[in-house]
Order: sequence, then C-alpha cells, then structure tokens
Amino acid sequence: MAVKVALLGAGRIGKVHAKAIGAAPGAQLVAVADAFPEAAEAIADAYGARVSTIDEIAAADDVDAVIICTPTDTHADLIEQFARAGKAVFCEKPVDLSLERVKTCLKTVEELGATLMLGFNRRFDPHFKAVREAIDAGRIGDVEMVQITSRDPGAPPPSYIQVSGGIFRDMTIHDFDMARFLLGEEITTVYATASVLVDPEIGKLGDYDSASVVLTTASGKQCTISNSRRATYGYDQRIEVHGSKGVVSAENQRAVSIEVATEEGYVRPPLHDFFMTRYTEAYAAEITAFVAAIENGTAPSPSGEDGLKALALAEAALKSVAERRAVGMDEV
Repeated sequence: MAVKVALLGAGRIGKVHAKAIGAAPGAQLVAVADAFPEAAEAIADAYGARVSTIDEIAAADDVDAVIICTPTDTHADLIEQFARAGKAVFCEKPVDLSLERVKTCLKTVEELGATLMLGFNRRFDPHFKAVREAIDAGRIGDVEMVQITSRDPGAPPPSYIQVSGGIFRDMTIHDFDMARFLLGEEITTVYATASVLVDPEIGKLGDYDSASVVLTTASGKQCTISNSRRATYGYDQRIEVHGSKGVVSAENQRAVSIEVATEEGYVRPPLHDFFMTRYTEAYAAEITAFVAAIENGTAPSPSGEDGLKALALAEAALKSVAERRAVGMDEV
C-alpha cells in the first residue's frame, strides 16, 4: 500500500517536493492545499491529486503524511495540528524562528508519539553523503577541521528578507546542520562576523548578506563556514573535511560535467544556478527516506531535535556578531 501524502504549500519549494513525492517509491500525492487556489490546482492536476483545505486534510482518512512547505511562521502550529491528527509530518526548516516555540512544539510531538522529520536536504546530497561515508569508513582518520562554502547566486528580494529570520536562521542554518553532520561532535562555541557588502537595502532591514563563522567542539575540532548572497559565477556549494590521515572534499556540481580543452585553454560548463537544480537528487532522497521511515515505523532523520540545535547555533551566531565575541552554546 502506498503512503498517501498531502502537500501544504504549492510555491517554489512545494513544486520541488511534489516532484519528489511523485518519484518516491511507495508514495502517492493525494491532496494539495495552498492559500492561492490556482497554485494548488496546478500541482494537483499534474499529479492526479485533489485540492483541499488544511482542515480537510487533517480530517482525511486517506492521508497518512503531510509535507509542510508553508511560510515559517505557520510551521509550528501546523506540526502540532497534524501530530494531533495522527499524520506523519515532514516540515521544511526551521520549525520556528523562536527557540522557545520550537521547544514547546517538539514537546507536543514527543508527548503524542508523532513522526516528525526536518528538511535539511543537504544530508541527502549524494556528494555530501559520500563525504560522510568516507569519514565513517576511516579513510581520513579522525576529523579535525571542516570547511563549508555556501554562496547564493544573488540576494533574495527585500520582501523575503523581512520574513526570513535573517541570513543565519535562513541560509547558514543549512551549514550549521551540515557542520554537525560532518564533525560528529556537538558544537560548544560559535564565533561569527557579518557584513552588508551586496545590497544596502538588506542592511536597512537589519540583516546581513556576507558572513563567516567558526565553530568549535569540546575536543577542539573546528568548522569554518563562508556565506555570501552574491556569487556571480553560480551556486557555490563546496565542502572539505581534513582528518588525521588525509582529506575528503565535495566539489561544486554542474548540470553537465565536461571539460573542453583547446588552444584557448580549458573551459567547463557553468555551475548550477540555484538550489532547485543543484539539490534535485537530495530532495528526492529525503522524501524517499521519510516514506521509508513511515513504512518501517522508525524514527526519521534529521529530527526535530536536529532542527532545534541548528537554530540554536544561528542564535549564537547572531549574538556573536552583535557582541563581537565568541559565544558558548550554554549561553543560548
């Protein structure tokens, strides 16, 4: 029997997840809800689903799970609503922009014994996953230092900046989760710097567009993160992990991996232009993992707790920038 899934939110990321549900073995998209009926209808028609309201989906007997792709300020309430309705929940990050609200939400999920998975899709990228597998196999010895480069091709519009929670909660949060994923130890100290170098309007809204972060664990392992809202050459996504016996890295990906050499030199195709094409495989793999967890009755990963820890790192980074000092995680 297929796991029957409803999609909440039919925007840009909703379309990505609809495609992933359609491709996932053992999954079927049965319902779509969105504040804009035309958007919901477009996805529903493409995948043979129906358009429903959120309340109708919560009450539906033929819905086993929901994918939450709605605005961030709705996530926690929707997680609780569908946990109470007995549906498995997959939610895009973050659960909420408030640590306290995340904690109360996760407490509700735990008390109900509900299934909750957070959308940190980069753990499922085949290239980044292979880096983790090389670490687990002992090929580079003990992890000592991690470098994460994550730069967007261009800044989002001011309307998005105003509701995003800022660069650390919106963009770097993926890198915070990846740092935990690769270091294999919890982070104890955060030191961050941030500037407005791309768009002055971002600064007027109280946010940053360029950031550097150094994370340290209790044993002294380090991770450095480089973020920018401007990469004129494409979507820049790289990882390097240095260990006691060697190094493993994941390079930037291109839509076509070829290289042409002529008398004029070496030429390679451009990088992917944004996350929707760069992480297509990762989005598909995470939904497949979510469906498998439902079928097998196992706890999915990344968990709500992973989301809480990544958000706490974002809060520590903000505090570090504001106070110009290293911040211990026990302070947040």
